[in-house]
Amino acid sequence: MFTRDCMGLVLMAALLIPAEAAVGQTAADYLGPAGVVPLNAPQPPARLIVDPPLPAPLARGQVFIQYRAENLRIEPVFGPKATEVTPRIGHLHVSLDNAPWHWADASGEPLILVGLPPGPHQVLVTLADANHHPLDRQIVHFVVPATAANTPSSH
Repeated sequence: MFTRDCMGLVLMAALLIPAEAAVGQTAADYLGPAGVVPLNAPQPPARLIVDPPLPAPLARGQVFIQYRAENLRIEPVFGPKATEVTPRIGHLHVSLDNAPWHWADASGEPLILVGLPPGPHQVLVTLADANHHPLDRQIVHFVVPATAANTPSSH
């Protein structure tokens, strides 16, 4: 039967084993490969997957569009040197209703549009590399319903 002193020694030994094993490890051993590394081989093509707007917010006149990128990380990093790493780094170009301009989004968060007038709309979502070259694109069509939240008042 273990005494209290023996139990304490066994517990200390158990706690020290992982620490001693970790002493010889490098940061790379512990953390895994770096987030980005120099590009030395072709990468698979980047792909954009865009969902239709979430129904519940859309019913209230709010547009929440979720997306994900494959073979590309959405990051606020720009310029030619950023195209020389893997995994590929990029961002989105977003335009509404065939506007001649777009905005860049590097948040990695859902796209949220509010204040749109009732009726049909489309959002062009373009996946771009760090130099703004388009890699893939999707068009999302939706209808903003007439609701109290987005219909102008008569006052």
